[in-house]
Amino acid sequence: MSCDFYAGMLLAMFITWEVEGSPRYVSMESGQRIAYISDIGAQGLKPLFIAGCCVTTVFLDLSFAAERWLRHTGRLAKNMGVAEKVLSGLAIIFAVAGTCGLILLSIFDTVHHPRLHDGFLLLFIAGYVISAIFICAEYQRLGVHFRQHRVLRASFWMKLFFILVEIALAAVFIGTSFTNRHQNIAAVFEWVIALIFTFYVLTLFVDLLPASRDHQKVANLEMGHVDGAVEGHQGSGYGANGGQGFDGAADWAATGQRPKPPMAQNY
Repeated sequence: MSCDFYAGMLLAMFITWEVEGSPRYVSMESGQRIAYISDIGAQGLKPLFIAGCCVTTVFLDLSFAAERWLRHTGRLAKNMGVAEKVLSGLAIIFAVAGTCGLILLSIFDTVHHPRLHDGFLLLFIAGYVISAIFICAEYQRLGVHFRQHRVLRASFWMKLFFILVEIALAAVFIGTSFTNRHQNIAAVFEWVIALIFTFYVLTLFVDLLPASRDHQKVANLEMGHVDGAVEGHQGSGYGANGGQGFDGAADWAATGQRPKPPMAQNY
């Protein structure tokens, strides 16, 4: 949801600017022809800008919290040591800092609060980049214990790609945004940075996907327990193939207690 809302907000803002004839806003520098996202967000689309930033970051932070909880409960690969839990906690803290930066930069727009806006922009970028660094460190340590889980490796490399690309783009953006001759280049890089952040949000879906798959497997297994229990109660306690249908089915039928589902295996 965060990815869809953020991408939709960016698309709506860019299309609006194009449909209006690519106007020059009061916040744009002399010679600047390409509007920053902040320039557009400080005009008539400011309510959309604020709402989009709030929804995106709040649901993104909820994804971080969900990932932490699923690891704690064993639905995802569990942290094997204190260091991994500390890295996860630091990742959440800096993600919250990035959240505050994005929400506040949308509120304190570049027209009325240019310095505050620039400060919150740096907080937003730095917060999520540092958060991604801690997540990569956590996943690297998890990969030592769970080498067979390809999702961990895939997520690690995707986040590392985000870190390296975002740092390089941010360096160019900062270097060009403080010179009047390169405002158009800086504006282009700001749009690219925003799109790369959309990709980063999407990587969190990859992190949570194994838990969703495991939930479906458990649901199918429980349905199998029900079928096996009914057959065992009506007949001799064996499934249609001549063997006992599912482990624990007979016990469920006898005791009426629901069997405990297995721990997640598809990380």
